[in-house]
Amino acid sequence: MTGLVYKSTGSWYTVKTPNGKSYECRIKGKFRLKGIKSTNPIAVGDYVSFELETKNDEVTGVIHQIQERQNYIVRKSVNLSKQTHIIASNIDQVFLLITVNNPQTFPSFIDRFLVTAEAYSIKAILLFNKIDAYDKEAIFEVKFLKSLYENIGYSCFEISAKTGRDIEKVKALMEGKVSMFAGHSGVGKSTLVNNIEPSLDLKTKEISEQHKQGQHTTTFAEMFDLSFDAKIIDTPGIKGFGVVDMDDEEVGDYFPEFFKLKQNCKFNNCLHLKEPKCAVKEALDKDEVAYSRYRSYIQILEGEDEHYRTDNFDEN
Repeated sequence: MTGLVYKSTGSWYTVKTPNGKSYECRIKGKFRLKGIKSTNPIAVGDYVSFELETKNDEVTGVIHQIQERQNYIVRKSVNLSKQTHIIASNIDQVFLLITVNNPQTFPSFIDRFLVTAEAYSIKAILLFNKIDAYDKEAIFEVKFLKSLYENIGYSCFEISAKTGRDIEKVKALMEGKVSMFAGHSGVGKSTLVNNIEPSLDLKTKEISEQHKQGQHTTTFAEMFDLSFDAKIIDTPGIKGFGVVDMDDEEVGDYFPEFFKLKQNCKFNNCLHLKEPKCAVKEALDKDEVAYSRYRSYIQILEGEDEHYRTDNFDEN
């Protein structure tokens, strides 16, 4: 039998067959994919082949094969283990929810996420949420960031998951696609999903006033079928985002504005550091490239964790 993985809890996987029937499945023995070392060999979004078995009148499945993936997106823990984890696979697009405060999403986190999406050929869309709750200073910051990323070529939207502002625009982008929602805990992912599809009734929690962080509500990635020909993958809140190992020469290619300028550098293997006649550095001096983006690039090259946080992901 074949089916699509809708939920993973670490040891069990909910797999839905083409006829709409779901089975709880597990992996028998060691299961590793060639070329991928991760904490989870099977991810939400995978198409798998499995066999049914009956034990004590209970029917479960045993997964024995994963079909070839169209793409997948991974994260690397920013703790000492440096383990990689496949968040989801076979994704058409990812929506990154951003809040400028309560909790704060730093540009370095946004950039690391975008670099990973670029590396795995997944379209990324930025949603600046909680626009209804900001003062003038926060609104100015949203406008600044929105302009910065739109100039690079990313689609950006100012939304309010709470009031429903511009949610219809998001839904229109989701039709006929598999979309993943990601972001820090507390940025409003579950609230947004509930607004898009109220029947799902996902759990939401308030922001911790002491630390201005979201209280973790989603513990495992899970896919949902929506009523308007769309699928959504809701993911755990991410505290930090370690970029999976890349060669220094390729990191700049995942910054679209750097990649466009690369052909104008004197050296074709320019790392945009101290090389002479570097088009990226020249654009930086002219404010044609955002300093925050260049700083994120340097941090990734030097293997630094995000400057504002050294703890790890919400691992569960």
